[in-house]
Amino acid sequence: MPKETGHKLIASNRKARHNYAILDTYEAGLALRGTEVKTLREGKANMADSFGIVDRGEIFLHHVHIPEYTQGSWTNHEPRRVRKMLLHAREITKIEDQLKESGLAIVPLSMYFKDGKVKVEIGIGRGKKLYDKRQDMAKRDADREIQRALGRRNKGMS
Repeated sequence: MPKETGHKLIASNRKARHNYAILDTYEAGLALRGTEVKTLREGKANMADSFGIVDRGEIFLHHVHIPEYTQGSWTNHEPRRVRKMLLHAREITKIEDQLKESGLAIVPLSMYFKDGKVKVEIGIGRGKKLYDKRQDMAKRDADREIQRALGRRNKGMS
């Protein structure tokens, strides 16, 4: 069987960048069971309310919903079980040091296959206030309008 290569997105947490200002990102592996990997290969996962917690020098991922494998038997997994993230010890201590600052959290951003292995991109984020979200939306709308105007100008429409 040929070895898998490339990058295939499974799920992304689209609300994460809306609700958090991401300060730093890391790539982590996940300790999974066989039926979880089979379900992820089908592209089924939900990261909507997920978060990470540091516990005794290890980082765990909570509230990621990976549905049960349809052809699975008694060996099937729990859909919302706590999963261990695989990081180097120096990365874990760096994350722990960052989290000592108040208002920061571990936010999973996306889940993907990288060379056949499941990876999670996590970010250290600070929760945004409502006015920050409004400013981001206004800036995004202004940038979009500028791009439209440039496009019209380049086409010679106005």
